[in-house]
Amino acid sequence: MEVSTRFVPLLVLILAATLSREALAAKHAVGGSQGWDESVDFDSWASAQTFKVGDELEFKYTAGLHSVVELAGESAYKSCDIGSALNSLNGGSNTVKLSKPGPRYFACGTPGHCEQGMKVKITTAAADGSSSTTTPPSSKGAAPSTSAASAHLQFLGLVASLLVSLALFF
Repeated sequence: MEVSTRFVPLLVLILAATLSREALAAKHAVGGSQGWDESVDFDSWASAQTFKVGDELEFKYTAGLHSVVELAGESAYKSCDIGSALNSLNGGSNTVKLSKPGPRYFACGTPGHCEQGMKVKITTAAADGSSSTTTPPSSKGAAPSTSAASAHLQFLGLVASLLVSLALFF
């Protein structure tokens, strides 16, 4: 029995290492509570967020009225060149994983919506948080993501559990 309990802390460490990356990832509801909609100031919303590698963007919108297209670059973003789309989503609820640092550009594919401001630039920081968007937010549509706070609390709970486990077995 003593031999098997000696391995419990090691198993807890392995589990903690495996889960810590997922616990730190956040899911950002694009546009906050208003979702992917023409009424949102997406520049302000994005500037109030910190996007990191591993996070997810959650686009919620009315299918048939809106869609999500990922644009090829900043030039296509500025000119609303929907024809340069790298990807097009139209299901009403889509999740996009932020898998690498750097900028990504999204717009609504419905004619005229991008030109009316229904577009967003997402700047993803490296996992260590070395870069982020720093533009000060305005009040319109800039509610911070509660998912990031929740992920942080989950991670702290995981660390606390790990420390308690280690204290019990050593």
